Amino acid sequence: MGIDLPLIWLLIIGFGVMMYVIADGFDLGIGILFPLVTDRSHRDAMVNTVAPVWDGNETWLVLGGAALMAAFPKAYAILLSAFYVPLILMLLGLIWRGVSFEFRFKADETHKPFWDKAFMLGSFVTAFCQGAILGAFISGIEIVNGSAVYGVMDWLTPFSVFTGFGVVIAYALLGSTWLILKTEGDLQRQMIQITKPATFALLAAIATASIWTPLAHPAIAGRWFSQPNIWFFVPVPVLVALATYYILNTLDNDPHAGPFIWSLLLIFLGYSGFVISIWPNIVPPSLSIWAAAAPPQSMGFALVGALLIIPMILGYSAWAYYVFRGKVKVGEGYH
Repeated sequence: MGIDLPLIWLLIIGFGVMMYVIADGFDLGIGILFPLVTDRSHRDAMVNTVAPVWDGNETWLVLGGAALMAAFPKAYAILLSAFYVPLILMLLGLIWRGVSFEFRFKADETHKPFWDKAFMLGSFVTAFCQGAILGAFISGIEIVNGSAVYGVMDWLTPFSVFTGFGVVIAYALLGSTWLILKTEGDLQRQMIQITKPATFALLAAIATASIWTPLAHPAIAGRWFSQPNIWFFVPVPVLVALATYYILNTLDNDPHAGPFIWSLLLIFLGYSGFVISIWPNIVPPSLSIWAAAAPPQSMGFALVGALLIIPMILGYSAWAYYVFRGKVKVGEGYH
């Protein structure tokens, strides 16, 4: 039996996307939480928790896009043409956020409020567009003669707006639990207070999506409740409830890393439900990973590079987080 290169590449892309959601999720979440924190010294401390690592977090987004283009060029062409508008808005949000991230440190007191607002806006737009793309992707793209039959604004539907706000909530939860891990004092206590409603909001979003998705898309309902997928799906609601319980429980017991770790599990469970919903398609509802795959020679050649690059990304990311592993005090950097 030969090596299933399309499946290997799907796992690589899936791993890259999940790493991006984890790494850049709490990063974006900090900007989303900015409107709830008015103290400038607290805002500076929030940004300082990710200052050494935030740009490296976005490497996973580049890896995922490059891997999709290399391994599944047909899917890459279809998805980019269908989601051109939200992707451009997402990239503009990332750029605006990156500029404001640097400029807010250098601006004088008169202009700092402007860059704070820019940081908030860039974070929100990026997160919302990612969620809207997710919702539109789950809804599916009609393909005729190898091309997407998709209008410029067809991605904008009630479901994609809902998933857009759902991702905003998820990133806000990751941001608040990350700040519980990385800060102390009044700022940490404020994040504990924010984390409780954010957890319930995300739980409500997951429950709503779990009901809305199969009702709106019978094909997904059939995929969820057919053999053997149902055996992968059945434990998910139970694990979601357990993760929610432990997030709330750890908040009441001098929290440190616990809420963040359980929040990551909650996000991963949502991600697993997404994978079950689209498998084995890379462009729902009809283009499978094998139909969209590049020639085996191209996939094999690119795989060599990916197997070299991924350990390097993991290595320097782990080193950066290790070096800057301390807490951040208000008015100070790492200690």
